[in-house]
Amino acid sequence: MSQTPLNILLVGSGGREHALAWAIAKSPLCQRLFVAPGNPGTARHGENRPDLQVADHAAVVRFCEAEKIGLVVVGPEAPLVAGLVDDLQAAGIPAFGPTKAAAQLEGSKGFTKDLCAERSIPTAAFARFTDLEPALAYLREQGAPIVVKADGLAAGKGVTVAETLAEAEEAVRAILGDAGGALVIEECLFGEEASFFALCDGTRALPLGTAQDHKRAHDGDRGPNTGGMGAYSPAAIVTPEIERAVMATIIAPTLRGMAERGTPFSGILYAGLMLTEAGPKLIEYNTRFGDPEAQVLMPRLTGDLVPALLAAAQGDLSGVTIGFDPARAALTVVMAAQGYPGPVTRGSEIRGVEAAEAEGGAIVFQAGTRRDGDRLLSDGGRVLAVTALGASVGQAQGRAYAALDRIDWPEGFCRRDIGGRAVAREAAAETLSD
Repeated sequence: MSQTPLNILLVGSGGREHALAWAIAKSPLCQRLFVAPGNPGTARHGENRPDLQVADHAAVVRFCEAEKIGLVVVGPEAPLVAGLVDDLQAAGIPAFGPTKAAAQLEGSKGFTKDLCAERSIPTAAFARFTDLEPALAYLREQGAPIVVKADGLAAGKGVTVAETLAEAEEAVRAILGDAGGALVIEECLFGEEASFFALCDGTRALPLGTAQDHKRAHDGDRGPNTGGMGAYSPAAIVTPEIERAVMATIIAPTLRGMAERGTPFSGILYAGLMLTEAGPKLIEYNTRFGDPEAQVLMPRLTGDLVPALLAAAQGDLSGVTIGFDPARAALTVVMAAQGYPGPVTRGSEIRGVEAAEAEGGAIVFQAGTRRDGDRLLSDGGRVLAVTALGASVGQAQGRAYAALDRIDWPEGFCRRDIGGRAVAREAAAETLSD
């Protein structure tokens, strides 16, 4: 693997991309970092290129050739599913992320469920539908609670965990009411959820940390599903024994199945897990770093991220090691615009980010923001991710909320219970040890 410093292009504009830019810019292998389109946060670590239209793959290739880009890191799912990596590879440009065919693991819930059935990967029992009446009949046969998932990309919000049959039927009608809709109906799994990340090169996989996300908009896991209102890492409930089981029964057969189909998977395989009494089961795959999970994984890294990304892009992770500080936990709290995940008002001023970052070494990763002269304005649903490290999740939680409370943004809201279960576990363990 070349150790010559590289010009790197990072694709995306969210909190995940700010976290990745923060990590990539620290690498001795990063000579120059471009972010397209980027946000005010990524501009602190590289050069934003809002003029580069990421959906125009030919334009991205031309940019890479003109700027002598040695590695492209694709952050969001949409460009992956659209085949950006394929077009970069065809032009001889190393790109981190799966091809269009391999990105179906996220782009189609049905594709992933079929692979699970084919490879005996533990997951919820399911059925796939494109027609309304058979789907409704299946619902009535199965009863509630039950889970309804739109088949395609839905920005983390295309899932309904229906407590009643009426709620499930409403979700099915919403998806299949238009021609061309497709969905998966699956049994409701019970247990605790966790996020598991693996770095893949097509045949090999390296475990890349764990996290727990908080999807519901409001405290106590109430309110609508969102893209994520906060997260912490590591997820202590993913024990070494569970990690081995996940690698052996979920990650490894997925990689084998994809390779044997002629669509090897390279990039980040992000497994959403349910830890059931019968063992870990796959809820779904994402094919990129999570958001807000990247905001807690990146600060815990102990090594250089760039050589690992480059090795995966080049198809050879042999000899690569990537580690996390076992003595430090990270926790991030998302500040969102009032109304999220529904319609939001943009353009309100955010003050106090610098004051927040002066609080206990916190990092404020930006997502839905824009600059107007010296003013920082909101420009989206999820706007900031206030992140802190600590010797425990409890300590990281205290530091993150202390930093968040220094931000002056009346038009925003957050959950106040991020990491609550982990903090309760830590307190219980401390009581037992006394």
